[in-house]
Amino acid sequence: MTFSQAVSSVYKNYANFKGKSIRSEYWYFVLFTLLVNIASGFLSALLPSGLATIIAGASLLFAIVSFIPSLAVTVRRLHDIGKSGWWMLICFVPLIGIIVLLFWMATPSKTQ
Repeated sequence: MTFSQAVSSVYKNYANFKGKSIRSEYWYFVLFTLLVNIASGFLSALLPSGLATIIAGASLLFAIVSFIPSLAVTVRRLHDIGKSGWWMLICFVPLIGIIVLLFWMATPSKTQ
């Protein structure tokens, strides 16, 4: 799966909490959101305050639009490694939860 296919797939399946997502789909989407946030931060720092406010608003809109697709792709990724989507709640356990979730996201797909 290519970068653009992965991003497109995540947004097309934004409300699909069933099924599976392969590692490349998940990590390409994470990379996409990271790149958008980095670009937004650089633009906000370089532009005058009026334009920086517009960029900040656009960044907030992007975060809102990407929230549900991010949840869905994470749940599908957990399904792909044989875990319930409810395991996503482990991220609320300070420090250890995030580490465990990141480890699982990097785990190869479970074979049938």
